[in-house]
Amino acid sequence: MTDGRLTDWARALGLTTPIVCAPMGGVAGGRLASAVSRAGALGMIGMGSAGSVAALERELAALGDDFGDGGAPFGIGLVAWGIAQDPELFERAIAARPSLVSVSFGDWSADRAGAQADTAWIARAQAVGALAVTQAATADEARRAADSGVDAVIARGSEGGGHGDHREPRHSLLAEIIAAVDIPVLAAGAISTSRDVDRVLDAGAAAAWVGTAFAACEEALTSDAARAALIRGGAEQTLVTRAYDVALERPWPARFPERLLRTPFIDRWHGREDELAADEVARAEFRAAAVAGDYSVVPVDAGEGVGHLTRVRPAADVVAELS
Repeated sequence: MTDGRLTDWARALGLTTPIVCAPMGGVAGGRLASAVSRAGALGMIGMGSAGSVAALERELAALGDDFGDGGAPFGIGLVAWGIAQDPELFERAIAARPSLVSVSFGDWSADRAGAQADTAWIARAQAVGALAVTQAATADEARRAADSGVDAVIARGSEGGGHGDHREPRHSLLAEIIAAVDIPVLAAGAISTSRDVDRVLDAGAAAAWVGTAFAACEEALTSDAARAALIRGGAEQTLVTRAYDVALERPWPARFPERLLRTPFIDRWHGREDELAADEVARAEFRAAAVAGDYSVVPVDAGEGVGHLTRVRPAADVVAELS
């Protein structure tokens, strides 16, 4: 990445390229965060719905001693409703002195009963010197987040993998949010090549928030079987659904389905989630497949850029290619 492409936002974080590895739960652990940050981008540790203090401790130990508290930059990503259930997870996260804290999947909307977002985390993160950022699926959400004091907002396009409020394509959403707020805006959603990075920077993004492109890296927490599924996958095989969450009884709010690689099980139950919730036999079979790591049954989260994954590579190679 030439100096002309290094944004002020990325430079202030000590990065040499305006790329952030999204904090994918079960994928973005300490080893991946360390490798991404050492390559000049911002590595992040992700604590998703299965996050815990013990899991965070383990991944921080894998990060390396030269990170945090003024050392090499890194970030931690958390789920808003998850830390509401386990506040100690957030306390441990800020105690690690990350450069950036992302708390997403809350409710910034004004049209829902009891929709007032919990914003206390913003000042708490900033008090330890971290940037506070969150994802937004609409310009209105972005404005409310900015008014609450976040340092940056992520425009998460519908093409992105994993959980999200899949409403609008990245390009149009990015333009709307940049026009709506006066804080830096990061772009997310199927950013898989250097041309994609150039496009979002040209559109005014402060950085690219990249997930799937890092999911098959050798440093990721991804299993070998899941890596193989990602490498076989293509954009046309992705689907936005709640079937996976219902099958495993994961407590994700219904407004945040996930984009994943479809399997025959997912095809069977997509759109029939209420029936699946009542079918203990089907859910037991799915749980058994999940324990066995059978990815002919169990889906893998992936964005529409998954077709660009062709082999397992070091994270540094992915950063270099994106740059």
